[in-house]
Amino acid sequence: MARTGRPKLQQFALTDAERAALERLAARPRSARAVAFRAKIILRCAVGGSDVEIAAALRTHRMTVGKWRKRFVKQRLDGVYDEPRPGAQRKILDDAVEAVVTKTLESTPKGRTHWSTRSMAESVGLSHSTIGRIWRAFGLKPHRTESFRLSQDPLLVEKVRDIVGLYMSPPDNAVVMCVDEKSQIQALERAQPVLPMDIGQPERRTHDYIRHGTTDLFAALDAATGKVLGKCYAKHRAREFKLFLTEIDTAVPPALEVHVVLDNLSTHKTPEIKRWLARHPRFHLHFTPTHASWLNLVERFFGLLTEHALRRGSHTSGRQLKAAIHAYLDAHNEAPKPFRWTKSADDVLASIARFATRTVAAHRADAGQ
Repeated sequence: MARTGRPKLQQFALTDAERAALERLAARPRSARAVAFRAKIILRCAVGGSDVEIAAALRTHRMTVGKWRKRFVKQRLDGVYDEPRPGAQRKILDDAVEAVVTKTLESTPKGRTHWSTRSMAESVGLSHSTIGRIWRAFGLKPHRTESFRLSQDPLLVEKVRDIVGLYMSPPDNAVVMCVDEKSQIQALERAQPVLPMDIGQPERRTHDYIRHGTTDLFAALDAATGKVLGKCYAKHRAREFKLFLTEIDTAVPPALEVHVVLDNLSTHKTPEIKRWLARHPRFHLHFTPTHASWLNLVERFFGLLTEHALRRGSHTSGRQLKAAIHAYLDAHNEAPKPFRWTKSADDVLASIARFATRTVAAHRADAGQ
């Protein structure tokens, strides 16, 4: 009778040469991330342990561990690399590709901050189109840069757990409102009429514009329903914030507690606001960590507002700008969709820790050069 059940784990031992080669590959996650990860799996398998245990330690699936375990048992070191694909014989070998990727990640050209396809091509002796293909294959974009700011709030952990807890396990008989101001929204009129889109031709507009003042949008996003309460004011002082809190108080049924997620703007903490809160005990403020506005769900709504209604708009007056904002709010509230928060507080904090560790490691490596 054929034996059924889960197959027995394939155990193996590494030679000194194989271990040295795998450790070398595992130490290069920036230049060969996939191969480095496979090497880590093989090194763990050689020490011992089940596929499930190794998968949990490396944050992957047990089937992934089993796949590379079997590949290594069958092909040894050759199994760590991708299998050759059918087609014409390659003219550029793996060593040349690795050299380009490593050079892109770990160095810069003399007197410049980043590589271009032509400067890299001149440096390694390949064509610039080949460099472009290699960069696209590995997702490398030296010409692009993005900004970030790690929070230095001493209460970062407590605030993350507090706000994520509100999103994932909201309190009973309460509403969670994500509140913020989108300040200094400019009413910009294009200097010449916008040329509308046509077949084979995108919409075109002039780069110069005429200013017609600004407005400040106060918005409160209901985390459960996705509905947004918005109000435009001429300024964003404590006085306007108190007026907006009154708007929220009127809109929310009296029987419900109100938990407000907001940032650390000074106008949110003035004596005038504290007195208002003392007179309205059902309001509870939850402040995001400093430089962590991404924890406030209303920021995502502001991004949609900018993309769908503001960036391409042309407004001849502040009144027209306010009308466009309120038209978008009305359209949004006709069919609201809540933003679903899926990461636990532990996952968020672990992600911040990994990012901070990588940043510090890269900074130290650059300083060591």
